[in-house]
Amino acid sequence: MERSTLKRRSSSSDLESAKALRSSLILRPKVGSPLVMVCREKEGCGVYKPDEDRVYETKRDFSGYRFLGSSGKWFLVVDSGMKFYIIDVFSEEMIDLPPIESFKGTLFRLERLGENVRNILVRNSAHGLVNTAEDLRGRLWVDDKNGGDYVVVWSFQMSEYFGFCKKGDDHYREILKRGKDVHWQFRGAYDMVLRGHNLYIFVVREFIRHLDLSGGHVDGGDFKDVSESQAFPLSTPVLSLDERKRIKQDKVISSSESIAVTRSGQVLLVYTYELNSERQRMFHLYKRNPNVTSHATAIVEVDSLGDEALFLDLGTTVPADHSLGIEPNSIYFTRGDRIRQEESSSCLDICVFNLTTKTTKRFPTLSSLNVKDAHWFLPS
Repeated sequence: MERSTLKRRSSSSDLESAKALRSSLILRPKVGSPLVMVCREKEGCGVYKPDEDRVYETKRDFSGYRFLGSSGKWFLVVDSGMKFYIIDVFSEEMIDLPPIESFKGTLFRLERLGENVRNILVRNSAHGLVNTAEDLRGRLWVDDKNGGDYVVVWSFQMSEYFGFCKKGDDHYREILKRGKDVHWQFRGAYDMVLRGHNLYIFVVREFIRHLDLSGGHVDGGDFKDVSESQAFPLSTPVLSLDERKRIKQDKVISSSESIAVTRSGQVLLVYTYELNSERQRMFHLYKRNPNVTSHATAIVEVDSLGDEALFLDLGTTVPADHSLGIEPNSIYFTRGDRIRQEESSSCLDICVFNLTTKTTKRFPTLSSLNVKDAHWFLPS
């Protein structure tokens, strides 16, 4: 990456020594080096560089946007008027996306109400649930290597469908979470991961739904369900006796289940919880058991990611690289419920968890910044 447009935010302790230099201090991240987009209560958005423990201000003012998802240096954002954009956080480049009311569905249509949107059942034009930009969840994939191809997927919290579009589309198409044409085990959604044109949905009945969004299928559909014929039930994780005793004795601040997809395409269930006494966070990873004989043996625990690291905000693993600051066998975490985001389990906790040592690393500067939301990302 060439010259960045992000400037360092000087703290009060170094204002005097840096006064003459701060206007020229800029962020030059290495491609693939972990950064955190932080959104603060009063000071807007900035980019945190972990190896320097510093926040850099963005040249563009992002205070009016919500960050829904990222892919490389690109972020999917929505403004208060429910307008979507894809933005490059290191330049002025911005891609306009179709208006949300362009959504074309078989069971639902959207009606604009000022800055908000009403979801209306096609068979009932009189009533509907009103949603705001705060209710939106989303995922993004951008292919910088092949002409900037992209895929956008979004959903309203607790709604019954996803909307998606690809580069060149002038409207959003519908993926139903429930309905007469959706099998009972695929209704609802806890989490989703977008990896290229592959969308993985962790659904309410604890199965994985895998959709191919590339189009051009034999049946002429916009997407194809390519979920494994063998059901993937994810039973409640089995914790050790010592761990269960510890949880019983202490107060769990937050817990969540989400999914991730490894570089080889394997789907993982990620279970995490945080204890109150020492603010200690724990993670457990699970995969499908190839020798499943019953619901109770459907999954087995994964002890190590090897030479990979998991970025839970992206839902994918990447190769570890010490030169880039990517630690092996580690999980980069901000929150575990980007799709559902329930009050009881949406505690923000920006950290790196090492699966080998079972230890959590946090960042001193971030704890004093009144951060209301954050996203790990890997600049391309």
